[in-house]
Amino acid sequence: MANLNFGLLAPIIIIELILLIVALVDLIRIEKTNGPKWLWTLLILFVSIIGPILYFVVGRRNT
Repeated sequence: MANLNFGLLAPIIIIELILLIVALVDLIRIEKTNGPKWLWTLLILFVSIIGPILYFVVGRRNT
C-alpha cells in the first residue's frame, strides 16, 4: 500500500465524484424514475462508480 501511486488513482476518483454529483443533481431535478427515488439515492451514494451508471442506464424514465 505504501508504494501505491496516487497520481494514477486521482483521475478515477475525480471522474467518480463528478459522476456522483451529476447523478444526484439529475435525480433531484427529474420528476419520475423507474423505482423509488430513495432507493436510487442509496445506490448512487453507496455502490461506488456502478451506482450512478446504473441510474443513468436503468433509473431514468423517458417521458
